[in-house]
Amino acid sequence: MSLYDDFLTARDQLLADRTDYDGALARFAWPETTGREFNWALEHVDAAAGDPERGARLALWIVEEDGSEAKFTFAELSARSNRVAGWLQSSGVRRGDRVILMLANQVELWETILATMKLGAVLIPTTPMMGPADLRDRVERGNVRHVVVRSEDTTKFDEVPGAYGRIAVGDPVEGWLAYPDAGSDGDAFTAAFSPEGTTRAEDTLLLYFTSGTTASPKLVEHTHASYPVGHLSTMYWIGLQPGDVHLNVASPGWAKHAWSNVFAPWIAEACVLIVNVARFSAERLVAEITRCGATTFCAPPTVWRMLIQSDLGERPSSLREVVGAGEPLNPEVIAQVRARWGLTIRDGFGQTETSVQIANTPGQPLKEGSMGRPVPGFEVALLDPVSGEPAQEGEISLVLDPRPVGLMTGYHGDPEKTEVVMRDGYYRTGDVGSRDEQGYITYIGRADDVFKASDYRISPFELESVLITHPAVAEAAVVPSPDALRLAVPKAYVVLAAGHEPDRATALAILAHARENLAPYKRIRRLEFMELPKTVSGKIRRVELRGREAELHADPAAEPATEYRDVDFPELRL
Repeated sequence: MSLYDDFLTARDQLLADRTDYDGALARFAWPETTGREFNWALEHVDAAAGDPERGARLALWIVEEDGSEAKFTFAELSARSNRVAGWLQSSGVRRGDRVILMLANQVELWETILATMKLGAVLIPTTPMMGPADLRDRVERGNVRHVVVRSEDTTKFDEVPGAYGRIAVGDPVEGWLAYPDAGSDGDAFTAAFSPEGTTRAEDTLLLYFTSGTTASPKLVEHTHASYPVGHLSTMYWIGLQPGDVHLNVASPGWAKHAWSNVFAPWIAEACVLIVNVARFSAERLVAEITRCGATTFCAPPTVWRMLIQSDLGERPSSLREVVGAGEPLNPEVIAQVRARWGLTIRDGFGQTETSVQIANTPGQPLKEGSMGRPVPGFEVALLDPVSGEPAQEGEISLVLDPRPVGLMTGYHGDPEKTEVVMRDGYYRTGDVGSRDEQGYITYIGRADDVFKASDYRISPFELESVLITHPAVAEAAVVPSPDALRLAVPKAYVVLAAGHEPDRATALAILAHARENLAPYKRIRRLEFMELPKTVSGKIRRVELRGREAELHADPAAEPATEYRDVDFPELRL
């Protein structure tokens, strides 16, 4: 049997065990990938396209802001990507070449992903929000040979030196090759596509620059197995089934886009639904979920918070599964969506470095505040930060024997960093969690974010979850603030919901709310209203906030005018 046959067997077993967590754990096994040939685009997507029933299924549905839309079946995307692969090959793209792909949610994105995969080239997905400095770093560290970019973004590369091929998608750009219309039968696609050699499962497929929430971005290396096969776990978590319509809110260039806008839905042979709007609109999003009959919906916590601050209205009748990922999901958000829609958001945990590892899976009891349990194919240990031994609370780590397929090869070009995270038989995620008697894991925070105040260990996520239950709080980030007596105290940076003023009365209300709902040692002692610094992927950069605190409180006797302190409110001492 081929690796593809084993892949389908594993997929079909997970589909059969969709709501049977214990059965899935007992029966699922990763396909053996070492030393075997595998090209998911050629074998899976093209195989679906070649079957009359499967090929006719809708694979991609793009809804534009003006209401226009485009739909593509698996058969159509297979043919279009073959034509693009032939054109890219005639334009000099070869097996192993590194290709920056910097497009928006447009059909050319999916065509190029499949085409480069078929050619055996290496994709470096990149968000169009990147500027010249970031692009220079990616071209240099990624050893880039080609870039595929929207025409309006080509000027960013004027400041990026290098002898790389330039391909513009959109209007013609002088000095750039013009990406042709893959839907046409013109002369641009007369060159036949023929893969150069075979693709092996361990060949590099993706190089992802991480979002850099605590340090400079790392370069994560994935293979033709670790994402195309590894996301079997993500398909299982979301609860996808053949023929589903899956809407995922994620921007191209980040791993979550590949998770839920490419691999997981197409593994299940479901349709990827895209709603392209310039500015987020909760009403428009819910309306399109209803109109398009979306069955499964995934969004990061920021989007879920924006949704519950609007009028969610009635539950779209087609929706069966709703999930959240990207950052921990606060219990208050889960409760409000359940109250309004009668659906429970199922949280999941993974990284750019992996597919989903821990999740609340379909049909299983959910413990609010918990990320769930390890998904089939992943054995999770919590390691004590001092002894390195398994514990009930510690760093979330993956057992490497057997090694889960959905795990990166390592950090490209950085064997030392790879060795740090993969040692003593474990891959260490850098995140801290606790496990209860039933095996449910609760997120505590990034190892770098957890801090001590008055010798008590503080989880920022726990405090933030309380803060956002106050109606004035739209977002919050808690960091340690230097204190002469306690060494550090919890400080909250708060983004206010619409209709609330950043004044003393609001600060008092929020601090009082925290006082009522947190143990004394966890209370928020300082508060400041400010937009939160974020990565381009939308994750909060607490490292910047911690640096700001160090600067604000360089003089322990100083009291910055921008912050409110609990000691300044006599009402809180009653």
